[in-house]
Amino acid sequence: MPVETKEMLAQAITRELGENVYLCYQCVKCTSGCPLADEFDLTPNQVLRALQLGEDDRVLNSKTIWLCASCHTCVTRCPHSIDLPRINDFLAMEAKRRGIKSKVPEVALFRQVFLRYARWFGRAYEPGLIAEMNLRTRQPFKDMDMAVPMIFKRKIKLLPAFVRPPRSVRPVPQKANTIAYYPGCSLHSLSSELDHSTRAVFKELGIELHEPDGWICCGSSPAHSTDHFLATTMPMHTLALVEQSGFREVLAPCAACYSRLKAAQHDVAHDAELKKRVDAHIGYAYQDRVAVKSLLDVFEERVGLDAIAQRVKKPLRDLKVVAYYGCLLTRPPKLTGANHPENPMQMERVVEKLGAKPLDWSFKTDCCGGSLSLTRTEIALNLTRRILDNARAVGADVVVTVCPLCHVNLDARQAALKLDKPIPILYITQLMGLAFGLQPHALALEKNMVDTRPLVQQVANA
Repeated sequence: MPVETKEMLAQAITRELGENVYLCYQCVKCTSGCPLADEFDLTPNQVLRALQLGEDDRVLNSKTIWLCASCHTCVTRCPHSIDLPRINDFLAMEAKRRGIKSKVPEVALFRQVFLRYARWFGRAYEPGLIAEMNLRTRQPFKDMDMAVPMIFKRKIKLLPAFVRPPRSVRPVPQKANTIAYYPGCSLHSLSSELDHSTRAVFKELGIELHEPDGWICCGSSPAHSTDHFLATTMPMHTLALVEQSGFREVLAPCAACYSRLKAAQHDVAHDAELKKRVDAHIGYAYQDRVAVKSLLDVFEERVGLDAIAQRVKKPLRDLKVVAYYGCLLTRPPKLTGANHPENPMQMERVVEKLGAKPLDWSFKTDCCGGSLSLTRTEIALNLTRRILDNARAVGADVVVTVCPLCHVNLDARQAALKLDKPIPILYITQLMGLAFGLQPHALALEKNMVDTRPLVQQVANA
């Protein structure tokens, strides 16, 4: 009688993801750098050891696979580049497939609700998401101290958008000074100040941004932790739209969107079967002609640092700045191509051209807990406090960032942290706009939660 053996998770991970958990020799670099290790029931290295030993039930019943923030510190530091965040995503999906309930139910709920609204409307619907999460977790007044000021500042777009990718796309006449622009969902709502300031700065730099009609949500973290095919098709819809429009570059100011677009491109380029399925789903054979660029990429490569310096009308003298990149702009380096994923300097080089002084500090790429902000808010608050405390400790006047998720945590949650002295959190485009002599309203500085008027006055008096 033939003996049937059940496939272990380690084997399934190799087959589905191409990741070999047996390469782990327990150097513990993943756990040492993980910002959430103290919150896990299995540390990152213990997850890999349990998989090596065939302790599948132990792993599938852990909190770790649901709490992972996908900051990619572990894979960046791993000697074998084992992609543990993607393994955790796979394990969460496998647990769901086997009927194992999430040990962090609010995270599973968040992923479900986020994707439902994205399917209904084509884009994330932040007010509906927040309201439903609060009601279903029996915390109806959670974050009201933050929500009410946001409403008065018109940061929250109360009515949802309703979009679908167009069935046919006409090429756009190409100009030397035009670049495709994918703002992403947050820039049309909670993080509209990044959209306003980006448009204002690029107008000053003589570059026209073309936002194609019909772009949809990139899926953010809920998609890649729920369904890999969905996480690939959502950004590929937009990349196909940009390519069909005739553009060869697309600017993605949001770090999360930038990461998802890069990940989708990478996966279809390295998996022929996946590309075939994606092309059939989106109704277009993607040619991989579009380069995904971050704000900092465009500033350095297309605009040029000297051109930025030439636009400065009000040098930011005596202003001490720390640059906060967050997790996804540089990590993992196999996607971003970052030469120094844990000590990037692109933003500092821009800050220097504005006349300000960039400071060295310890938290420029540390995780703020953005993906857990609505589900395990206490974790996000703890991580955010550490970042802000270090910024203050080195003497920073302002923190600059390019990530909407990071900006919400660092800017909007300072009231909940009850800091002795709030510190303004600006997008790099807002800081550039001030140096260019643009009016605060053109940069939507009134939408920032921490009062920016003292900073604006400091710049004016410099």
